Amino acid sequence: MPRALPPRPRLFQITWPILSEHLLHASVGLLFIWLTARVSDATAAAFGISNQIMMFFMIVFRLVGVGASVVITQYLGARDGVGAERISRASLAAAWWMGVIAAVIVALGARPLLRLMDTPEELMSSAQPYLVILGVMLAFEALNTTMASVLRAYTFTRDTMRLMLCMHIVAVSIGLPLIFGWWGLPRAGLVGIGVAFIASRLAALGMYVWLWRRRLSIVPRLTDWWRVRRQSLGEILHIGLPGAGEQIAYRTSFTIILSFVAGMGALPLATHTYMLQITYFILLSSLAIGFGTEIVVGHHIGAGQLGDADRLVRKALRIGLMVAVSFALLVALCGRAVMGFFSDDPHIIDMGARLLWVVVVLEPGRTFNLVVINGLRATGDARFPVACGVFSMYIVGVGLAWLLGVHLGWGLFGVWLAFAADEWTRGAMMYSRWRWLGWVKHARRAHRKVRAQRAVTLVQPDVVA
Repeated sequence: MPRALPPRPRLFQITWPILSEHLLHASVGLLFIWLTARVSDATAAAFGISNQIMMFFMIVFRLVGVGASVVITQYLGARDGVGAERISRASLAAAWWMGVIAAVIVALGARPLLRLMDTPEELMSSAQPYLVILGVMLAFEALNTTMASVLRAYTFTRDTMRLMLCMHIVAVSIGLPLIFGWWGLPRAGLVGIGVAFIASRLAALGMYVWLWRRRLSIVPRLTDWWRVRRQSLGEILHIGLPGAGEQIAYRTSFTIILSFVAGMGALPLATHTYMLQITYFILLSSLAIGFGTEIVVGHHIGAGQLGDADRLVRKALRIGLMVAVSFALLVALCGRAVMGFFSDDPHIIDMGARLLWVVVVLEPGRTFNLVVINGLRATGDARFPVACGVFSMYIVGVGLAWLLGVHLGWGLFGVWLAFAADEWTRGAMMYSRWRWLGWVKHARRAHRKVRAQRAVTLVQPDVVA
């Protein structure tokens, strides 16, 4: 069968399935939080702490997924199906070994990792076995994350959305009876959720292999799962390492600020937790537009269409700003009702309702980041966002959070002002980089590279290195 060469992608066709996928993932996460809370508050707490540890490894897995996605879009833009297939196959072994290493670290070091998170001793008996099971799941999750990124790069975002729906249906269908001991099954609690997650990820892996064969005409060979291809891995890491580094820096600065909030007391900490849940749903539209922008811009760069890439980023930014501001404004106007969904405490409701107006200011800055950074990364300009991001996250974000929230005593209001200042600082730097064409030299270099590789492919069309 001929190798898959998809048509030129359009932003809306790429973006809406990604948005639906993220909404589904967030909704299922909330469902499991609610289910564990029905068992006990301790179970819910253990679930939350363990998942925070998992989030770090999910970010690390983006190292392969993001890098492979960007490089594949550039090859597809150059109409080099062989080059795209070469990177796709190389991403499998990279993801598998990364997943295995993460699984060993988590499974063997579950207790030390939980202690590192200051987990109370009374939660250890439920959190530790659950985390060990999640460690096993990581090996499969790394592959699934990467295979999904490859499918999206080929523009098959609807397929990944449908597959994600099937995966979550499997997880809920298996998890519910095991959590509560239905139909004569043992009441397994968190262990039941872990078993459900492993089963759903295994099912998803089988579906991804099937989709690769059906949509991409790529049937993974045995060596693809374990043989590391250095040249292809280098291309992936050139983009993936800076992207993962930026996310790790963000997660670290976020944890530091969280420690500031924790020191303010239980009431501000609870309000902060609810605010994070609300703002996550607000930012999903910008997040989806950013991922869609990355895919479409990558195709344009591979084709040498730098003008089209520039116009696409500007268009995506306009749409993202309009949607994000509108959604944030709507939530702020309904602030007391929204906060009332999470808590009955009048102090939390009042504090959260006021903070939601800060979010109206914060979200446009975050939209600049989510859209423009993905556009820069797709051009090959991956290091600039990391350098600027680390500076802003720690100097502006962490620094102002301490100064305003702790030192000057503004509390949670000062912390969220610091969040807004950080997002706007990074957003202004990212937009300036795009506006003044700092990305162009990277885009031209990326285009020359994929064009040269395509010339090699034309001479040896049946070789996948």
